[in-house]
Amino acid sequence: MDTDNTTPTAPLIAPAGLAGVSVVDTEIGDVRGGEGFFHYRQFDATELARRRSIEDVWHLLIRGSLPDSEESSRWRVELASAADLSPDLRRRLVEVVRCGHSTIPLGTLRTAVSAFGELIGAAPLWDSNDADKQCAALQTAAVVPWLVTAAHTLSHGGTPRDPRPDLGFVGSYLWMLNGAEPASEHVAALSRYLCLTIDHGLNASTFTARVIASTGADLPACVVGAIGALSGPLHGGAPSRALAALDEIGTADRAQEWACHRLARGERLMGFGHAVYRGLDPRSELLKETAIELDTPLARLAVEVESEVVKVLDEAKPDRPLRANVEYYAGVVMQACGVPAEMFTATFAASRVIGWTAHILEQSRGRKIFRPSSRYTGPAAPVPVPDEV
Repeated sequence: MDTDNTTPTAPLIAPAGLAGVSVVDTEIGDVRGGEGFFHYRQFDATELARRRSIEDVWHLLIRGSLPDSEESSRWRVELASAADLSPDLRRRLVEVVRCGHSTIPLGTLRTAVSAFGELIGAAPLWDSNDADKQCAALQTAAVVPWLVTAAHTLSHGGTPRDPRPDLGFVGSYLWMLNGAEPASEHVAALSRYLCLTIDHGLNASTFTARVIASTGADLPACVVGAIGALSGPLHGGAPSRALAALDEIGTADRAQEWACHRLARGERLMGFGHAVYRGLDPRSELLKETAIELDTPLARLAVEVESEVVKVLDEAKPDRPLRANVEYYAGVVMQACGVPAEMFTATFAASRVIGWTAHILEQSRGRKIFRPSSRYTGPAAPVPVPDEV
C-alpha cells in the first residue's frame, strides 16, 4: 500500500475581500481596472452603451453574439413573450408585492423573485437542460422590471401597469414606473446607464449568484441571493447616497469644505473611488457626458462639485488618485429621466439581473460546487468540555 509521506501545506490565505484573486473562468466579460476599461465578451462596454440597445447587449450576454436586424426583431418578440405573465400569475405576484415595504424596494424584489420561482415551479439547474435553463433566465430577468415598478406603484396607491413591448425595454420601464410615454432623450440616457451596469466582472452580487448556481439550485434562487448582496450600501445602494451628498453640499463653493470635513472624520466620500479602477471609471465618464447633455441644474452642480472634491482628494491622497465612480453620475442621470431616488438601486437591479443570469447559465455548465477553505483564528482546540454546573 502506498503511503503519502508529503508534508501537508498550510492553505493559502487570500487577501481581504479576495482582491485580485481569480476564482472562475468566464467568457462574459472582464474589468481591467488599471487600464480604466471593461468589456462584454469582445466588445468595449462603453461603446456598446453608446451604440446599441439594451436588448442587443442582452442577446450578446445570453446568446453570445450581437444580433443583426432580423435576429434583433425575433429576440425582442422572445423577450416580450418571456415578460408576458398569465393574469393569474400576475395577480398572485401583486399580492406578494403588496406586502412589501416601500422604503426597501430590494427587500420586496427579493421576496417577489423567490415567490416567482415557486409559482412557476422553477427546477434545479442541476436537473435542467440548456433550453430550460435559458427559458428560466429570460423569464426571471424579464419579470424584474415589472416587479420593481409594480412595488413602487402599489406603495403610492396606484395600480401596476403592464409592460409596453412597443416602447422597448427602457421605454417600457419608464412607462411602468411613471405612467407616461417617456421623452426620447430620457430613453437614450437611461439606456446608456442600464447598458453600462448589466455586468461588471465578479462583483459581490455576481459572485453570490455564481456560488449559489454551483450548488445546482434553481435559477430564481440564484437571483434572490444576488439581490441580497446588491442591497448592501457598499454595492447597489451608493447612487442615492451620492445624490444625497450633492443635496447636502448645495452649492459648488461648499464642496471642498464638505469633503475635508468628511475625510477628517475618516468617512468615505460616496461616489468617489472604486475597488478595481485606479483612475477614471469609464462608466462615470460616459454618464458625465450624458448628464451634461441632459443639462439639468443638478447635472451642472455635479460637474462643479466633482472638480472641487477631486482637488481635495488629490491633496489628501496623492499616492492614490480617486475619481468619480459610476454611482456619482448615476443618480443625476436617473433623476433627470424621471426615476425617483428610492428606485435607483431597483433600477440598477433591472439591468444587472441580465448579467447575473448570464453568469448563472455559465456557472451551471460546470459540475463543481464552490467550497473554499477558511483560516481558524479562535482559541486553540481541542480543550476539555466542562461539566454542566
